[in-house]
Amino acid sequence: MGFSLGLAAYLAASNRMVGYANRKLDARLAEGKEHPDRIEERRGIASQPRPVGTLIWFHAASVGEALSLLNLIEQVLDDFPDLNVLLTTGTRTSADLIQTRLPPHTIHQFVPVDARPFVKAFLRHWKPDVAVWTESELWPSLIAETGRSGAKMLLLNARMSQKSHDKWRWIPGMAKALLRNFDQIHVQDEPTARYLRRLGAKRDTLEVTGSLKESSGALPHNETERARLAEQFKTRPVWLAASTHEGEEDLVAQAHDQATKASHRLLMILAPRHPERGPQIAQDLRNAGWNVAVRSEGADPEPATQIYLADTLGEMGLWYRLAPVTFLGGSLVDIGGHNPFEPAALGSAIVHGPYVHSAAEIYERLAQAGGAQQIADADALGKAIVDLLEPHRAAALAHAAWEVTSSGAGATERALSQLTAMIDDVEEQA
Repeated sequence: MGFSLGLAAYLAASNRMVGYANRKLDARLAEGKEHPDRIEERRGIASQPRPVGTLIWFHAASVGEALSLLNLIEQVLDDFPDLNVLLTTGTRTSADLIQTRLPPHTIHQFVPVDARPFVKAFLRHWKPDVAVWTESELWPSLIAETGRSGAKMLLLNARMSQKSHDKWRWIPGMAKALLRNFDQIHVQDEPTARYLRRLGAKRDTLEVTGSLKESSGALPHNETERARLAEQFKTRPVWLAASTHEGEEDLVAQAHDQATKASHRLLMILAPRHPERGPQIAQDLRNAGWNVAVRSEGADPEPATQIYLADTLGEMGLWYRLAPVTFLGGSLVDIGGHNPFEPAALGSAIVHGPYVHSAAEIYERLAQAGGAQQIADADALGKAIVDLLEPHRAAALAHAAWEVTSSGAGATERALSQLTAMIDDVEEQA
């Protein structure tokens, strides 16, 4: 790790951040954003012992990143069955979802807050031999202290927007010092590689491999439940509004109102990005006059149900399989869009709004191949849904998307190859 005055100042301040970090954690706990029984993990205090032997630590910031790692972790464990894996995430939602899907020999913990004493406590306990980050979660204390620990370090699925790049350029020495901790960096696209080179990453550590999400496999589902619901839906057209955010539920309801004028028995499955918002969403929709059935309450859609609120965790694979058309949320409000590989892998035609800057390159590829349809507002979304209720139109869109997103399986293969070399090196030196 090279010297950086900015990084040195951050680390010095981070030494004195414990009081501030504790106050923030207490506030988040009061808001329900932290797990009350596992809050100490956020302070670097482990809730489980470190297993004996080689340990690989994977860190993912969010649900999508964590899910994209599961396939890779399973492949690593197939090749190294005695290996131990630590998977860290930062949100309750990701923990709740991941806990039911952990491969064998895999422990989940919450990542420590980036106060240096918390980070040091975390690393003293877990002593990872290899540390793997995904995408863009680059906490300075965590990276710097892991680098000092001697662990081999790999950044996978790296993605950087121009906006993030421009922010880091204000502290270029700090960015360079952090990036040079990584032995290898696998990036999703050439613009990210260009941005990271400008910020100081070594050219010989960078490799453009595509996205892990392109090769993370289809989301799982309960086939019995799929068949049961498909039987209920068989005489009704269905569309899905997936991963919606605050402000979008009203917009998709407006689109549904328009679409039902052309298809009176149309059912919308509404799966909000944050299921804990379900009660408020249901109340707002009912206040607006909609007949709503709520999944978390154990309700099934009745013939009179207009909106089925799918406010549960871990069932997106079910909804993508049931709905031939998906509006992918976070795109009609300025969130940046969500992963289109999941619906594409399961044959659901993709419609999205204009705000997809978080995955601009992916959506551009889809647009060029005719694999997704962009709409500007609720009115355009309603018209698109009506158009795509024609099976041949939805099938053409879905097939084009599947071809685009199934072309990136190399990212996982390259990651597995890199990890294999690192693990072999660690075990040779043991």
